[in-house]
Amino acid sequence: MKIALFSDIHANLPALHSFFNSIDTPKPDAIYCLGDLVGYHIWPNQVIAAIRRRGIATLAGNHDAKVARLSEAERTATSGKNYAYSLIGPDERTYLASLPAQFRIEFQLPQGPLTLLLVHGSPASNDEYLLQDKPEADFLNVFQKANADILCFGHSHKPYYRTLKDGDRYRHAINTGSIGKPKDGNPQGGYVLLHINADSNTTNPDSLRVEFIRFDYDVELSASALEGSPLPAEFADMLRKAY
Repeated sequence: MKIALFSDIHANLPALHSFFNSIDTPKPDAIYCLGDLVGYHIWPNQVIAAIRRRGIATLAGNHDAKVARLSEAERTATSGKNYAYSLIGPDERTYLASLPAQFRIEFQLPQGPLTLLLVHGSPASNDEYLLQDKPEADFLNVFQKANADILCFGHSHKPYYRTLKDGDRYRHAINTGSIGKPKDGNPQGGYVLLHINADSNTTNPDSLRVEFIRFDYDVELSASALEGSPLPAEFADMLRKAY
């Protein structure tokens, strides 16, 4: 089975359109969005509409969840970073409020069950970072508490794949990166193709395959749109330099 996993669109419509074009080639069996559809850009409603049109199973990121807690001043901001939230329509707010915190998928495979857990930040919070250099014992504790073999997440906008030995089994931590606001120095959008097959199991770390895909999109179009908006000019620089 080939599963496409992506995260952190952040209202970047040109990046989302290019992502859709990119996944037309590998033709995944399933697609999951790990959250943060909104914030930082001017196209939140269009991004939400595109995700809903394709029926993509989507989690609530920390920015999505924040929408329900905005103050009146934040909801009506005419400048600054909160202007991005003021653009979100009432129907779109309702949609964001309906998104779940995680998806758990249980694979019943010939060599035993395999549990895939999808979250935005961590199993405990959509605002917690699971960074690549997290101490191994602490990371294993996250897996054990969550009862997951494979943990996929976003939030940091920095893709990585890490395997952790846990007794006689292996755990897999996968950060999908960001399609709309990368922070790893590469302005290309990024996502993951996770390959799980009949031979995948918990004792062989090479029995599943993680493929990181990067794709071009019109960064300058997106950055210029930010510069023509009331949002901070620094947001455009962030897209160009991917920080």
